[in-house]
Amino acid sequence: MRVILMTRKISPALAALTIAAAMAALAPVVQAVPVKRAAAARVAPNPGRYFAIHVVDAATGRGVPLVELRAISEVRYYTDSNGYAAIDDPEMMGQSIYFKIKSAGYSYPKDGLGYAGFALKVKAGTIVTIKMTRDNIAERLYRITGAGIYRDSVLIGASVPLKKPLLNGLVTGQDTVEVTPYKGKLYWFYGDTNKPSYALGQFDTSGATSLFPGKGGLNPSKGIDLTYWVDAEGFSRPMAPASKKGGPVWVGGLFTLTESGKESLYTHFAEVDHTMTVVRSGLAKFNDAKAVFEPIHEFDLHNALKAEGHPFMATDGANQYIYFQPPKRGSYPLTRALADEAHVTDPTTYEAFTCLAPGGRYQGRETQLDRDASGRLIWSWKRDTQPIGMDEVDELVKQGKMQPEERLLQLRDIETDMPVIAHGGSVFWNAYRKRWILIATQMDGKPSSLGEEWFAEADTPVGPWTYARHIATHDHYTFYNPTQHPFFDQDGGRLIYFEGTYVDTFSDVKDLTPRYNYNQIMYRVALDDARLALPVPVYQFRQDSADGYGTREQVEEGKLWPSIQSIPFYAVPPSRKHDGLIPLYAVNGSLQTQSPGGDAKPLVYVLPAKAAASEKNPPSVMALYEYRDSATARRWYSTNLRSENGQRSAEPVCRVWRSPSSVLALDYTVKAISTKL
Repeated sequence: MRVILMTRKISPALAALTIAAAMAALAPVVQAVPVKRAAAARVAPNPGRYFAIHVVDAATGRGVPLVELRAISEVRYYTDSNGYAAIDDPEMMGQSIYFKIKSAGYSYPKDGLGYAGFALKVKAGTIVTIKMTRDNIAERLYRITGAGIYRDSVLIGASVPLKKPLLNGLVTGQDTVEVTPYKGKLYWFYGDTNKPSYALGQFDTSGATSLFPGKGGLNPSKGIDLTYWVDAEGFSRPMAPASKKGGPVWVGGLFTLTESGKESLYTHFAEVDHTMTVVRSGLAKFNDAKAVFEPIHEFDLHNALKAEGHPFMATDGANQYIYFQPPKRGSYPLTRALADEAHVTDPTTYEAFTCLAPGGRYQGRETQLDRDASGRLIWSWKRDTQPIGMDEVDELVKQGKMQPEERLLQLRDIETDMPVIAHGGSVFWNAYRKRWILIATQMDGKPSSLGEEWFAEADTPVGPWTYARHIATHDHYTFYNPTQHPFFDQDGGRLIYFEGTYVDTFSDVKDLTPRYNYNQIMYRVALDDARLALPVPVYQFRQDSADGYGTREQVEEGKLWPSIQSIPFYAVPPSRKHDGLIPLYAVNGSLQTQSPGGDAKPLVYVLPAKAAASEKNPPSVMALYEYRDSATARRWYSTNLRSENGQRSAEPVCRVWRSPSSVLALDYTVKAISTKL
């Protein structure tokens, strides 16, 4: 979802001008007046001139970026990446000034009349610290791109981590990141890029490098020192393959491959016209000598099998694959290719995890689905077969060709059980959770939703993706295309980092945020946060002619993946925080909340069978009953109130989280290939 300035309320006539022509047209009415400039590139600090407000996280003491401080006169200040706002307005000096304070995902106590703010005596040379409570699970760290990242810190002489804290590569705005390790550095590529000297910047992809943390680069908790490729004027220059039809060229799907000991950098690229319609799509390879991407393959625009999204590497032991995420509503890794140049440039060898018949394409009502003899819908890897997104699935359900419970993607809000439509996110393996992690934007057609970020996890790359937790908000502002940076994972994966594009496009905001608008912001998430103790699948499997139950850990240890029959319910694993929950034990094929004694360990943690009077029962929580077949003495457990050939227990065993899907679609044979630096 890259956005060009032409779509951001700039007239087609103006957008059609080349930048050179536009500047030439202005030349007769512009006079350059020479002025004396300081020799130093960085502004000399003058702390005695400014009154500063330092906004910090009440829990950590770290400065909070993107906090608005609004005076009664409607003058607004925004904290920089250190959490400072420097003020030198002469009418305020010596006066008691009331500032309203707000920041999406953070809160400040309100007074008796409902105002969140404070009055301060504005005095030059002083700094006042204000504490805010972080409501977000994700912690906002700093801005990565744009002008004045540490502007206020520089003005007051505070320490800053970046070599260029004010203006780097003449970049004032930048869209959507793609990043990968390559030849000992991190290579960063961004979309449309704004500059200070004109309303239009450049639209053929910008690029930069940074050093690895601990190898000359900054700790990712501090910042990223980007070194841009620039033109003769010092502005971030184009990096994408040259346009054939005059439209912007964007990259997406950045990855590296190593063949015969040689490492190469690749990316998908797309050229769009003024309506944002893709008119050209292909794969490009980075030319190190020229520092530019050069086309090596063009894709059929009508073929959905392309190298897009935020790729990752995985292996099944015999083959190494590169997984891609089609940029559809519901961005999950449902396309893959063997990880070599010959295969990534040959779409006929690509595989899709799909329910279409082998070799099939989506054709509306004529779509051929893959079902077995009993009518069960088969989701699996199929060569040269189209992946289908949520839009196509919705249509198939509407037409009655699929049942709602046959959807592969069933992501739901853990609190409300409402569907979460994930878009433009990323999926990567996490060593701490020992699961695949999704960070994505909510997309439900409402402008207010495009700044809402969600977290979910799954046992395999393709799912099951079921329960999600809201981790960050941007208060009606857009925050799209978030991606994790797994190479920055810290403390064994307990701390993860992600960034996204903060922009007013597609939003209903009235006040654009100076400097922050149309730029990248970094967040950090602590995966041991109790709020991220989400329920995971509990699998039912057949072993020695009896039913058994286990989570991913038990299934993996016992090599039981091929024996899995269903996912009857979800529960919280013992490795997560489980305050307020009770243990559930598996004993000789039965499930019980009473400990069998000895050193028995709980299978999972669940809710008591009966809710307390004051407890709010979420819609996703259901009673788990035991069923028995009197003829065979078989025993099983389900949240369904009816079950054929089974007598239900009078009382539930406990309460668990329901399993909304009837399909069993797992990609358990692959393991991630680490990208840790």
